[in-house]
Amino acid sequence: MALRLLKQAWPILGLLLPLALIVFLAEQFGSISVERSVTEGLIKIVTVVGLYIFIGNSGVVSFGHVAFMAIAAYATAWQTCCSALKPITMSGLPEFLRSHTYPVLPAGISAATLAAVAAFIVGLVLMRLSGIAASISTLAALFILNVVYSNWDKVTMGTASIVGLPTYVTPWVAFACAGLAMVIAYLFQVSSWGLTLRATREDEVAARASGISVYWMRLAAFTLSGFVMGMAGVLHAHFLGTISVDTFFLGLTFITLTMLVVGGMKSLSGAVLGVVVISFVTDILRRMEAGMSFGGGEVALPAGSQEVVLAVVMLLVLIFRRDGLTKGREFVWPSLSRQTGSGDVT
Repeated sequence: MALRLLKQAWPILGLLLPLALIVFLAEQFGSISVERSVTEGLIKIVTVVGLYIFIGNSGVVSFGHVAFMAIAAYATAWQTCCSALKPITMSGLPEFLRSHTYPVLPAGISAATLAAVAAFIVGLVLMRLSGIAASISTLAALFILNVVYSNWDKVTMGTASIVGLPTYVTPWVAFACAGLAMVIAYLFQVSSWGLTLRATREDEVAARASGISVYWMRLAAFTLSGFVMGMAGVLHAHFLGTISVDTFFLGLTFITLTMLVVGGMKSLSGAVLGVVVISFVTDILRRMEAGMSFGGGEVALPAGSQEVVLAVVMLLVLIFRRDGLTKGREFVWPSLSRQTGSGDVT
């Protein structure tokens, strides 16, 4: 019984154990810079797993999910920011937000829930679309939120940054949230809802002919992914201690989509592996752009090398490994993998 449970949980444990080791080593032996890089990577894992819940299971690429991060980040900022600052800089907030400060845990949960509610409302309209129309419509939703939040001065401070948020996100807090996001994604993946949604991904016409409601399956995944993206938004806000509307726009959208595509958008393992690989490459390139001592001298890459290298990596993956580094497969128990010869997601 114990061995069977271990085998069933291995797709999650196989991801969590190496991540826990990385966090432990970073905290025990790494510098402050290394700890920050690890924490940022774990927050990215929450973000990309949120994308995977919808994109990986439905096959519909969404360019607008970062909007739900923004909704949750601002919602937690409204609740936890200094009560002396809000009446002056955010005078348009309701009285219960403008004059009060709330504990970080209820604020984070309610902010992520608000993101899920927003995803449900948006999904009621957008999930009636399919293919490229659905993808473009999610991008339109992102632009709408960006414009609204950029000009809602009395509530969001417009394009200015909200500062003074409590910074409680440590590597272990980020790891715990990444683990929770992965568990949520895996439970949805192995549920009948996840299996049904993947059936619509593989053959939408056949799925509809079998009586599957593509609309409601996609809406459920869209809402759940909105909640996880909300978690990422809360972590981002309370890691940096400051937020601005421009943070949650095209730059973050495309880097997280790159991570998902490189790792493999059809598997949870691919989502996590893509974040680890791209985060490592990005960190190395960022350090090399700043200048690194090598052979008694200092070597520095030209500015912009990071973006060029990431673009080349993504192109190579799309050309030579279209299903990503994991080929759309999950990490499975080694003996089970030898018996079946495959770790594919059903």
